[in-house]
Amino acid sequence: MKLPNLITVGRLLCVPIEVYLLIEAAYMAAFVLFILMVFSDGLDGYLAKRNGQVTELGAMLDPLADKALLVSVFITLGLQQDLPTWLVVFVVFRDLFILSGVIVLFLLQVKVRMHPLLVSKINTGVQMMLVVLILAELSLKIDFDLLTTLMIYLAGATTAISGGAYMVSWARRMTRNGKSSEFDS
Repeated sequence: MKLPNLITVGRLLCVPIEVYLLIEAAYMAAFVLFILMVFSDGLDGYLAKRNGQVTELGAMLDPLADKALLVSVFITLGLQQDLPTWLVVFVVFRDLFILSGVIVLFLLQVKVRMHPLLVSKINTGVQMMLVVLILAELSLKIDFDLLTTLMIYLAGATTAISGGAYMVSWARRMTRNGKSSEFDS
């Protein structure tokens, strides 16, 4: 297995540790681990592209690791009332919606490519920044109230736009040629 994929697998394996740290209120450790996982998300992609090690496995593992991390952390922070319930439900629903769409396309024998839309990359970045902000508040005891509120609504908006963009993309591809579709992380 190539180094970029090993980094991605490592990030995926750190997800339960992150959730455990949050449940145990070890916020500084959770903050540091989350920052390292966000950094590793950029590092694996950079190394894969720089070294010509982009693989189909990596294209599937990277969004899986991102979604496992974000959904797990969003649910945990939501249960601890550090994120609003509406946003947690919205984020989880969007990811389930995309997963369901991929399953339906697969069952209809429509080829699905693992290719994130730009709006989805922005959405993932906003969600990661929101978690960094929340964990900074919890670990450093700093109140970023206005910025946190802004990021919550920005995460909600990018989540809605991203989910809608995938719906439109799938509908266009199915009506145009019925042979391929794009899927995101």
